[in-house]
Amino acid sequence: MNIGEAAKLSGVSAKMVRHYESLGLLPAVARTDAGYRQYAEREVHTLRFIRHARDLGFSMAEIGELVKLWQNQRRSSASVKKIAQKHLADIDAKMAEMAAMRKTLQHLVHCCGGDDRPDCPILDELAS
Repeated sequence: MNIGEAAKLSGVSAKMVRHYESLGLLPAVARTDAGYRQYAEREVHTLRFIRHARDLGFSMAEIGELVKLWQNQRRSSASVKKIAQKHLADIDAKMAEMAAMRKTLQHLVHCCGGDDRPDCPILDELAS
């Protein structure tokens, strides 16, 4: 199948398929005499794997490691779990940062009169 068909079946764009190939996440595929890429179900399955990992927010580096582990039948699940645990900890840290930002912004919005007067606690906070 061509790149457009592989992209459609995997749920990623053709541009991303080429990008994943350039990063080495997807091995180079066979080409026709005219130079067009030819994909098999195996590559589509790998593209779906990558898309699912991206949907969970894994970085390209993490996805590279996960793809290698997925393709290695002698892997230990401990290696996979370590990557997932680190990613989960990163998500938790980002969520804590976002919650703190939300709390601060919520307080500033509450304190701002939002009227015609020039004084504004939001701008005062940003300027401090």
